[in-house]
Order: sequence, then structure tokens, then C-alpha cells
Amino acid sequence: MKERKKEAVVILCGGRGTRLQEETEFKPKALVEIGGRPILWHLLRIYHHHGYYRFILCLGYKGNMIKEYFLNYAAMSNDFTLRLRSGAQQIWSHTDNIEDWEITFVDTGLDTQTGGRLYRIRHLIHEPFFLANYCDGLGDVDLDALVEFHTRHGKLATVTGFHPRSRFGIVRIDETGIVNYWQEKPIMSDLTSGGYFVFNRGVFDHLDADCILEQAPLQNLAKDQQLALFPHHGAWHCMDTYKEAVTLNEMWVRGKAPWKLWGDDA
Repeated sequence: MKERKKEAVVILCGGRGTRLQEETEFKPKALVEIGGRPILWHLLRIYHHHGYYRFILCLGYKGNMIKEYFLNYAAMSNDFTLRLRSGAQQIWSHTDNIEDWEITFVDTGLDTQTGGRLYRIRHLIHEPFFLANYCDGLGDVDLDALVEFHTRHGKLATVTGFHPRSRFGIVRIDETGIVNYWQEKPIMSDLTSGGYFVFNRGVFDHLDADCILEQAPLQNLAKDQQLALFPHHGAWHCMDTYKEAVTLNEMWVRGKAPWKLWGDDA
């Protein structure tokens, strides 16, 4: 892990995840597991690998389950002794696999939009800039390069752009109608927003309690030339559907998870 950084990382994990309702009927999307750990844990580990340890979780749908997960984290990660009469608990096989994280849990509302969730944690941001992300995208983003890019460009906001993989195969034909090209779900040449934001504190002047981040706020920042795009040419995988959750689990089991930047200590 790199030198500890003081800037906060804000994670939007309050949505209902309706496209993944096979899992999210019973738990928030942030707790859907990959390799036996919630996707939120994987995301925090990516940031932790780069030296970030202060996290702000914007909670909403089933947010209490996220609180319970981390409240019980040490006990569930270690063997321990419990004295039933007194309720005293002692973790007796404590190891270094408990991350030194500082997590602030904020109930930002059940149906609050993405921009509104950010707006509701503005009082917790004290540094000139902060990092932010959705809870469902994993990638091998160089966060140091991202922050350096943001600082060098001097804009209010930076979003990371990824080359998405097409949901469909590509077929081309010649002038006689015979197929001469076939490619199954190729990586597209266009870039798409995949989160991994860096925002200056001034971004809160463009937000309000009811706004959708991806609409007026980012559109206005782009119009004012205050939005930069950091191109990432490595891996990025989004967990929007049950099929994508299965794929991420398969990658983890095969040891082919490109977002696993940390060692095998956890």
C-alpha cells in the first residue's frame, strides 16, 4: 500500500439496483458478493491500495445492512470468544487482514438521486478535492495518475472514460450479402463514463438536494469547460445485471480479476 492520503473517497451506494433484482431484492447492490466479499469491499480495496483510507458511504436502499456488515466486520473476519452472560467479546486470532479504514456512513435518503446524495455529504468534505465513484464498477485505474491529471488540468471535475464492450456481436457483409466479418461483443472505440471521479469542492455549487449528477450538473460543467476526461485503456467491469455478477465471480475464481491490485493478504 502507498503512503496514506488525506482526501476522502465518496461512494454512491444508495440505489435500488433494479436491474440486478435477483440479488437486490434481499440486499443492497453494494453487498452483492464477488468471491465471497461484497463488491463494495473490492472497490474500497482498490482505493486502499493507492493509499486512501477515509471513505464516505452515501446510503439509501437497505443501508442498514451495509452498516451491519462493517459493524460486524472484525468478528466475521476472525475467530473470537464471546462470554454469553456479560456479552463481552474478545477477538483472539486478530491478524493484519483488518484494514485500517475510517468509514463514515450517511443516510442520504431512500430515493435520492446521485447528485443529491453527493450534495448531502458536502459538510464532510474539508480538503480542496475528493474522489467519488459508483459502487458497481471495478477497474485497474491508476488513481495517482487520475489525481495528477485532475490537478494539472485545473477543472472542477474529472471523470474517467472507459472503452465499453458491446452487448452485441458485430457482423458485416459484402456487396452480395455474404458475411465477411464476425466479432462477438467487441470493445468499442467510443469512451463512456465509468465513474472514478475527482471533484473540487466547488462542484457543490452545481448540485442541489434533488439533482441527478449525470444530467444538469455534468452537462453544465461540460458546457462551461469545467469537466475533464481521464482516459483509461485498461480493464473496467460494471456489475449491472445478474449475468455480469456471475461473470465477475468467474473471473475472481479463475484468478483473472484485473481489479485485484493488492496482494494475497486478504
